[in-house]
Amino acid sequence: MKVSIVTAILNSHEIVRRQILYYNSLHLPEDVEIIFVDDGSEPPIQVFLATNFQLRLLHTNDFRDWTQPAARNFGVKEALGEYVICIDIDHILPRETIEMVLNTQYDVVRFKRFIGALDERGVFTQDRDILEQYGYSKDRGLRISAHGNSYAIKRELFLRLGGSQQKDHYPNRDEVPLKRQLKRLAKQGEINIIPDDDRPSIYMIPNGRYAGDKDANPFGMFHDLKRMTR
Repeated sequence: MKVSIVTAILNSHEIVRRQILYYNSLHLPEDVEIIFVDDGSEPPIQVFLATNFQLRLLHTNDFRDWTQPAARNFGVKEALGEYVICIDIDHILPRETIEMVLNTQYDVVRFKRFIGALDERGVFTQDRDILEQYGYSKDRGLRISAHGNSYAIKRELFLRLGGSQQKDHYPNRDEVPLKRQLKRLAKQGEINIIPDDDRPSIYMIPNGRYAGDKDANPFGMFHDLKRMTR
């Protein structure tokens, strides 16, 4: 196995369905696996769709307020790939970005990020009318800031450095300690991180601060923040 794509999920049932349809449309290589880690969803995530890719659904059965970093670490430990792509459920991975990671010589690959969405059939779109349904203004550009929790890394390196920071509250800036360690190792010449200009792209479905004045979760597809902030 060359690449494992690891995504932690919390009560995001509909977006899981759309992501599976989307991954089916990519016709992924055999040396790529998708791992969804159900981080204590109520009811538990189940997969009823047939897949043409290697899919594993893991369950943490962890009902603390905020355990996504722990779920991500669990998924990486269970992964079979030489590289892992850690990515949130509201992000969309193009096939060309997966292929870039399959063939990369870098130890760490970070991504440029743009706005996009998956429709009910799991089809990727940047249609402005659809994005506006999520509260994304037609006046805004599609390029947005990079995301610390979405990156590709050699699995051995991730585990050796201790993975994501695990705390029981939200937000916990779980990517910061790992990011600092990687920056230090790169400065010492021990690892290679992809230059900013060469970063491949990923896409994010508008939610949270990108949802404007609308409900931050209009289609019930994202994490249950009520449980995390109670």
